[in-house]
Amino acid sequence: MSARLNIAAVDSAAYKAMLGLEGYLQTISLNHIQKELIKIRASQINKCAFCLDMHTKDALKYGETPQRIFILDGWTEAKELFTEDEQVLLAMTEEITLISHEGLTEETYQKAKSIFDDNQIAQIIMAIVTINAWNRIAVSTHLPIAK
Repeated sequence: MSARLNIAAVDSAAYKAMLGLEGYLQTISLNHIQKELIKIRASQINKCAFCLDMHTKDALKYGETPQRIFILDGWTEAKELFTEDEQVLLAMTEEITLISHEGLTEETYQKAKSIFDDNQIAQIIMAIVTINAWNRIAVSTHLPIAK
């Protein structure tokens, strides 16, 4: 698969806007591992090889274990490996990424409200929305994986 256009070069204003979202995500209350779990899980669902490569490497740098990365696609079968807050983050990630199925269900939203405050929930939603946008950019443009 050959690379297509480079959005950063073709439409730098749009790309800078996306980088603005990334900058915002550096200020939120989620820790590095939580953010990377969101990014990896959404990227798995969206089949974004570029983002999977990047964020699994980042997660390892932040101290995530290979086992949890390897099993992430089947996290619901290995809940004992993930904390309650991580399980809620992953459920939110799946439901928001697959928005056309049911969207963020009331059950998951209520679980989130029992763990996170409204500001944190807004931050989680923005983190999920942002990685989904990056996935769509990378997949649509055939962004090549760094070797």
